[in-house]
Amino acid sequence: MTHLVDLVADLGEGFGAYTAGDDEALLDVLTSANIACGFHAGDPRTMDATVRSCARRGISPGAHPSFPDLVGFGRRAMELTADEVRTDVLYQIGALQAFAAAHGTRVNHVAPHGRLGNLVATRADYAAAVADAVAAVDPGLIVLAQDGELAEAARARGLPVGIVGIADRAYADDGTLVPRAQPGAVLHDAAEIAERTVRMVTEGVIDSVGGEAIPVECDTVLLHGDSPGAVAVARTVREQLLAAGVTIAPLPEVLDRKRGS
Repeated sequence: MTHLVDLVADLGEGFGAYTAGDDEALLDVLTSANIACGFHAGDPRTMDATVRSCARRGISPGAHPSFPDLVGFGRRAMELTADEVRTDVLYQIGALQAFAAAHGTRVNHVAPHGRLGNLVATRADYAAAVADAVAAVDPGLIVLAQDGELAEAARARGLPVGIVGIADRAYADDGTLVPRAQPGAVLHDAAEIAERTVRMVTEGVIDSVGGEAIPVECDTVLLHGDSPGAVAVARTVREQLLAAGVTIAPLPEVLDRKRGS
């Protein structure tokens, strides 16, 4: 059977006069986009322009909610209550929905960013808060997550789930991501990243930093848009996936095939 996978990257992560990454070039490669919603990056003008570009190209936009941490780009741990997480996520999804409606499209998925995205894999209270927010806004929204608490909480609420494989991050032996502060946590070599991605998509495994072959389900491959050489990496990953016979398709199509298999 032909392998199907979605390609997604984090976009709209500038703020004010500052930009991060070449979003327009990345949109030539992607089928979905995680769009910053103002808490770690992304102001109204940036959100508007990013959603407009997605709508023009037929790319599925998704909300990329974060801890309220502009200074730390959403990558610092914050001791929020579960209700604070729930309402912060509601706020951010709603903001992106407004821009999507203005451009004749709709938000298709929700993908927690940064430290929040890491914690919802292991903290049941934060996972439940995010899943409750998504279910309250639109039960048809796809929740993007790694295997863990958020994926389980979303499924328990009847929400569609897309499992994320992260091409340019090192995995620990337990399947979690190596913290960014540790050496080697982020990979930059395009050929290495592409090779890992093809194996992840076609064989369902990825090598951990300890040399373990970890099983990794992968409905969508996350390509970080703010890394050095991000566009070159993304193009190499796409080219190598196609060369391996993988079909690149929007996330709803990938999940429809999965449900029908």
